[in-house]
Amino acid sequence: MDFLSLLPVLILSIVVHEVAHAWVAFREGDDTAQKLGRITLNPISHMDLMGSFLVPVFLFFMANGVIFGWAKPVPVDPRKFRNYRSGDIKVSLAGIVSNLILAILFTVVALVLVNMQAATGGGGPVLGFLIRMARFGIFINLILAVFNLIPIPPLDGSHVMYHLLPRQWGAKYRQVGRYGMLVLMGLIYFYPPFFTFVLWPVLALMGLADTLIDLWI
Repeated sequence: MDFLSLLPVLILSIVVHEVAHAWVAFREGDDTAQKLGRITLNPISHMDLMGSFLVPVFLFFMANGVIFGWAKPVPVDPRKFRNYRSGDIKVSLAGIVSNLILAILFTVVALVLVNMQAATGGGGPVLGFLIRMARFGIFINLILAVFNLIPIPPLDGSHVMYHLLPRQWGAKYRQVGRYGMLVLMGLIYFYPPFFTFVLWPVLALMGLADTLIDLWI
């Protein structure tokens, strides 16, 4: 039951993340994603077999219920931006902002549902299922937002870091970026405290959301 309440929320969250990239890119002058039909909430346009289904299923059942995933990256052509620097930063941060907004919305939904549960003396299994979905929504979106802030290419935070570096350093930074995913997986596998460090702000914000929900019961 937990997996059934979790997977739809994960798919929604990663789809919204990619749509946010595509929409902001279009507003900044790049119509690449728009022409490919990526400014849509239809999950079929965004799903990646490995990242959207196989990896989440494997992690949930093999890694103590931890879940993570991704959709097909939105194609972006920065050369079409009206302003390359600001456009690249805005597009990169759009996915992160969208996940933070979703985390807030899921917090509001959880607050309403928990109050309904308290008012009805339990509310039954359907209400309990919806509350679990809302709480998963908060947690998953916080993970996506915080994880993508890590300044390791190709994660979103790396685009912001590139523009903060001197030009020569930035060029070398992007060259190293082709090995970014290997670096990231190496840190997670060989240096477990790295994942704990990443999760710390997620757990802190999740605790804040739970406190807020409890205050309104």
